[in-house]
Amino acid sequence: MATQAYSYDVVKGFTFSALLWGTVTVILGILISSQLVFPQLNFAPFLTFGRLRPLHINAGAVGFGIGAIFGLFYYITQRLTGTPLLFPKLARAHLWLFNLAVVLAALSLLAGMNTTKEYAELEWPLDLVVVILWVMFAINVLGTIYMRKQLHLYVSLWYIIATIVAVAVLYIINNLAIPVGWNKSYSIFAGVNDANVEWWYGHNAVGFIFTTPILAMF
Repeated sequence: MATQAYSYDVVKGFTFSALLWGTVTVILGILISSQLVFPQLNFAPFLTFGRLRPLHINAGAVGFGIGAIFGLFYYITQRLTGTPLLFPKLARAHLWLFNLAVVLAALSLLAGMNTTKEYAELEWPLDLVVVILWVMFAINVLGTIYMRKQLHLYVSLWYIIATIVAVAVLYIINNLAIPVGWNKSYSIFAGVNDANVEWWYGHNAVGFIFTTPILAMF
């Protein structure tokens, strides 16, 4: 298979996007750190520490971290299967929707739309967008693996499959909520149960978003 057949444009797109959001994360980190020392840097309500900190976390974890992982998985999957992406146009749509989702998430957090759950601050409309993004990603990667020209299934591909399945389960269960408006919802879990589910998600999300993808690299 000639290397020209692989969809490297999507890989590059996610890589550049990750670098962009990584830069934004660093800038936000410097700003919110400075706000702790110089409270007068808390300007308008939408630029206060309380709103910028979750934005900083999400820009780093989602924009930089998951953006880089999307690019990494698209690259590894094609190379280890000897097969171009099954749906290259879907991958391009995934790239554009991903960046749009990050922008919308940033605007919502600055506007004060926040579930108050660590690492799961986005309200239900954006949760639906995240699920759509993950389904687009899963269809392309799992479909490409299924149609692979390389008979041997490398261990890195098993890590990729595990990441896709585990993150889907973690995210959906933790973010089950009852909407009470377009910008507000309440978790279906309450009290200690909500805290248990939240940190079952928080701990394992770190494992399956930032550990298994790294193992897939090696």
